[in-house]
Amino acid sequence: MGTNDEKAADLVLFGDVVTMDDTRPRAQAVAVRDGRIAAVGNDAAVFPLIGPTTATVDVHRACIMPGFVEAHGHPLNSAVLLGEPVVDIRPVTIADADTVVDTVRRAVGEHPEGVVLNGWDPLLQKGLPVPTREWLNSVARETSMVILHNTGHVAYFNDVAARDAGLTRETPDPEGGSYGRDPSGELDGSAFEAPAVMAVAANVLAGATARLPELLAAECARMNAVGITTVSEMAFDPRFSATLTAIARSGALTTRLRLYEMSNPQRATAVSPGVGNDLLRQVGIKIWADGSPWVGNAATSFPYIDSEVTRALGLAGTRGKANYTAEEVHDISSPYFEKGWQISCHANGDDAVTLVLDAWERMLTEAPREDHRLRLEHVGAMRPEQFRRATELGVTCSMFVDHLYYWGDVLVDDLFGAERGSRWAAAASAIAAGQRISFHNDGPVTPTNPLRNITDAVTRRTRSGRVLAPEERIPVLEALRAETINSAWHLRSEDAIGSITLGKHADLVVLSANPLRVDPDDIAGLEVLATILEGRTVFGKLE
Repeated sequence: MGTNDEKAADLVLFGDVVTMDDTRPRAQAVAVRDGRIAAVGNDAAVFPLIGPTTATVDVHRACIMPGFVEAHGHPLNSAVLLGEPVVDIRPVTIADADTVVDTVRRAVGEHPEGVVLNGWDPLLQKGLPVPTREWLNSVARETSMVILHNTGHVAYFNDVAARDAGLTRETPDPEGGSYGRDPSGELDGSAFEAPAVMAVAANVLAGATARLPELLAAECARMNAVGITTVSEMAFDPRFSATLTAIARSGALTTRLRLYEMSNPQRATAVSPGVGNDLLRQVGIKIWADGSPWVGNAATSFPYIDSEVTRALGLAGTRGKANYTAEEVHDISSPYFEKGWQISCHANGDDAVTLVLDAWERMLTEAPREDHRLRLEHVGAMRPEQFRRATELGVTCSMFVDHLYYWGDVLVDDLFGAERGSRWAAAASAIAAGQRISFHNDGPVTPTNPLRNITDAVTRRTRSGRVLAPEERIPVLEALRAETINSAWHLRSEDAIGSITLGKHADLVVLSANPLRVDPDDIAGLEVLATILEGRTVFGKLE
């Protein structure tokens, strides 16, 4: 053996190593000691660290990579919405509209204390009824019922749920959200954007949030199973700070968390930027400039086309409206920015992107700061010249590239037409503009799956097999960066994670094959053999 003293590694892995470190892109072995990378290179590099107690594993033709990083997630929300008692009606769970309706009716009978259903999506579950107040009340006359749209940007609720939440026609719209109303001013059973959606569902979800430790453990397990070792929480409610800290101290977390607290009317938070440690850290503030293209409130410069789908949804010829003006985005952002916070802003439509860039350009003129890493999220309709402008301002973009797979056909055929819809999530344009992009799934909107995202970006293939805007396809290596080192950089954590580099945390994923060596269409089907957090196997096994 190479050594038998305290310098011995705890674990040495041999295999096809893709480091995502430009100084040493490929290797054949990795040594781990005390949860960190102690050596990376060839056999000779790790041999001196092998001692009597070192575990050595040859993964043969499998590939060792840095653990995947989900740059824009909602693990706390996913933990609650994917666990009991919430009823899962997402398109990935139930594809048929009639089955969805049957499930809704059955759930009302099975949850007389009140029910929340998550995942309503008329674009992917074609044939769903319009969830009017009348329909909602007819389905649940005496039971509180809230149905969350798959995007998370809309909730539909019956009169019992409105009463339980204390909502009446006199209830004002919360900042950044709104309640749908009929011509007389009465609530129509719809709520838009996070502040209003949360107000509607809070009472029914209270019991689930009390079980957060066990629910979050299950969500961590789901992420580990797809190779994720770090995830952001992009809608953090500081009321959960004590509970989350206790969970982290208990050792129950098997993914690192990076928290982005939701902005509030006070424009203030009780903590300072970067509070926490490498396992649990608060790094940013989150705001929402617009909504979702699937429900009509993404702020675009172009209208929805006239199609059977848009007519049924009442969207034909319309354009979404932003949640704020540029002046309001500036006024929300500036107090946080002046305190040193990174700010992340949801912006799907190109008009929303413009108003945010206008606001932030003014803010940066007033309070210049190097390496601020202001973030735009999703950016589905963002144009090449907007990517260039963002790069010039130091603003970085995280892309919801999985939109292409699940809604790509819908974007072209039903919503925006070939010219606009096919260029959604224009990753190649972003990279050409100098962007250091990351990818995400925005769970639970689509199942968190970095390998799926990589295939999406490299092939731009929809569920039907259609290729959208092939000129926007990117190389596999760039897609791998977007799920590892770039995402770590977006989360201001590239010093500790994101690549297999000497001294960084030993957060690793072992894949059944090297993504750089297989057909791009096959990347999504690669198997995660093991996921390792700080040298400890948290999914699968090494053999």
